[in-house]
Amino acid sequence: MPLIYVNFFILHIDLLFSFFIDAQSYEYACHSQEHHVLTNHGSLSVSFYGDPEKPALVTYPDVALNHMSCFQGLFLCPEVASLLLYNFCIYHISPPGHELGAVPISSDVPVLSVDQLADQVADVLDFFGLDSVMCLGVTAGAYILTLLALKYSKRVVGLILVSPLCKAPSWKEWICNKVMSNFLYFYGMCDLIKEWLIQRYFGEEVRRTPEDPESDIVQACRRLLDERRNANIWWFLQSINERHDLTEALKELQCRMLIFVGENSPFRSDALDMAIKHDRENSVLVEVKKCGSLVTEEQPHAMLSPMEYFLAGFNLYRPNELSSSPRSPLSPSCIFAELLSPESMGVKLKAIKTRESLVSIDF
Repeated sequence: MPLIYVNFFILHIDLLFSFFIDAQSYEYACHSQEHHVLTNHGSLSVSFYGDPEKPALVTYPDVALNHMSCFQGLFLCPEVASLLLYNFCIYHISPPGHELGAVPISSDVPVLSVDQLADQVADVLDFFGLDSVMCLGVTAGAYILTLLALKYSKRVVGLILVSPLCKAPSWKEWICNKVMSNFLYFYGMCDLIKEWLIQRYFGEEVRRTPEDPESDIVQACRRLLDERRNANIWWFLQSINERHDLTEALKELQCRMLIFVGENSPFRSDALDMAIKHDRENSVLVEVKKCGSLVTEEQPHAMLSPMEYFLAGFNLYRPNELSSSPRSPLSPSCIFAELLSPESMGVKLKAIKTRESLVSIDF
């Protein structure tokens, strides 16, 4: 067959698969189903999408966010969507009162401890009949899911954590959270609170500078924060501000762990400590250049290759048709076979570099 026809055929196949994964992303965004699950510590909103017969991926967002504002960028990234939606049924758990259209949490409802928040997630697993799950959490959500893995070790097979918390708050953070909680309680979602949260989520590259306006992603986040229930954010922030240190317990955690952290994240030191304390045979740390805490929204494409290598250890891959594309890091011409074995996890991965400025720190 002449080369020109071969290239023409390959181009059309690539366009077909690109359309497939874009359509899959769109279908995910439009057809997720929402359940309100009554747990032993109150009701939780859970949005899920996919085939319940597939392995479960449970997500949990950061303070003041829900799955749409915390994970939408990740799941609308076509190649990431093809990896996750092909392999998992997705269960998005929103912190109490963080779902769209949530009613204010009554002042009579006691603030839950972080252990009770983790127990809520376990109740959700029971509700859906999930014996074991993969977990994906961001910052405060990463802490809750890590605590879940520590308390219910047989139910969590792997953790994908983004700018996670693992230590008790420092005095500086504790006081700052208290001050911001008071502002939130008395003045609502004022500009000061928004700016504090924006700095928590995003790096300098997308925040406002004297020369450049804010990026679209930050402007969209500001609009979403206006829709949040102030009392509910205050309630969840109180729980997270009273968290306890998990670093020593991480030594006993057996599940595999993939940690992402933006180099400009205020929680970068927690991520480093977490990677050091956890079993080095089963963990890898990926630092994303020029990025804040919310890697899932700011640079979701940078998460693709590390997640592919990580999930390969569980025999989970992108669809075969896509994996044969030269663009795929799982193409046989692009990756050594030994990297697809279970031993490829953790430090066995060596250094990982994606098409973006991405560095895996090898201990």
